Amino acid sequence: MISWFSNFLSNDVAIDLGTANTLVFVKGEGIVLNEPSVVAVDQSNSKVYAVGAEAKSMLGKTPDHIAAIRPLKDGVIADFEITEKMLRVFIRKSQKKKLFIRPRIVIAVPSGITEVERRAVRDSAEHAGAREVFLIAEPIAAAIGVGLPVDKPAGNMIIDIGGGTTEIAVIALDGIVSNISIRVAGDEMDEAIVQYVKKTYNLLIGEQTAELIKMRLGTAWKPEKEMEMEVKGRDLVAGIPKTLKLNSEEIREALNEPITQIVEALKQALEMTPPELAADIVDRGIVMTGGGSLLRGLDTLFKEQTNLPINLVDDPLLCVVLGAGKVLDNVPLYDRILMQSMHD
Repeated sequence: MISWFSNFLSNDVAIDLGTANTLVFVKGEGIVLNEPSVVAVDQSNSKVYAVGAEAKSMLGKTPDHIAAIRPLKDGVIADFEITEKMLRVFIRKSQKKKLFIRPRIVIAVPSGITEVERRAVRDSAEHAGAREVFLIAEPIAAAIGVGLPVDKPAGNMIIDIGGGTTEIAVIALDGIVSNISIRVAGDEMDEAIVQYVKKTYNLLIGEQTAELIKMRLGTAWKPEKEMEMEVKGRDLVAGIPKTLKLNSEEIREALNEPITQIVEALKQALEMTPPELAADIVDRGIVMTGGGSLLRGLDTLFKEQTNLPINLVDDPLLCVVLGAGKVLDNVPLYDRILMQSMHD
């Protein structure tokens, strides 16, 4: 009875505040929310019109007075006020009837985040209703979520490809030994597809169409069978709607630049790794997480480029929030890996 009552009152949450999607984990319940990080705002009175999936469906389709905004760019807050409103809605949705106590929140953020960006995340969460805010670097959260032994004196290498950032880190003894955080990930892949279609076919497509093309046709390595799909957009010459067929070979070419940048960052991270930990990585391989790692053939490409075993986890999208959730279960145990900031 006491345990049920304390669980009823306890409303601590872990949040993976992503550029593309925000996931919320509630202590004792698991993942309760997974929605796009998009907010539709009525510009005439600054009121929130829609948040999450409903707002994403409006991207590129709104009348003049409504703007569908993605308040996070490259893994960090681009619009402080809108992020705060979005967080408030997501926290309220995840709390249901547990409104007695303001929640403690663990938020996963890019490891390359600046002090100013760190404070912006913390302030947004506090203004959205958090009683206490802890920040954790995404690669460590992902490693904990996957179940890697981050507290042992052995090297674990993780590459987390999200919407706005790619995080590559070597973790040992509850800390990041070496890491690289580049602002090239899923969004840059979508933008590369938009630009390719524009230059090659004079066809303008929206970001949702580009994302769909990436999911259906995107490959980093030549597949056994090439795929194709019909794409609709606006002809830039005639100014009228037009349909054309694209194939996976073209999209592989379109994605070449962002993928090459990720591969170069991975090689750079391996060069920075201390020899003893590099030996562990040869044995254990590299773990891939994040939505971007779902791009077909990316694991094969990494294997070819590094000659190391590449392990793609079962639920790459959920690793970061599950790791942050484990931290939430025992904050004192993970105290050493939580990010410190001037606010502390």
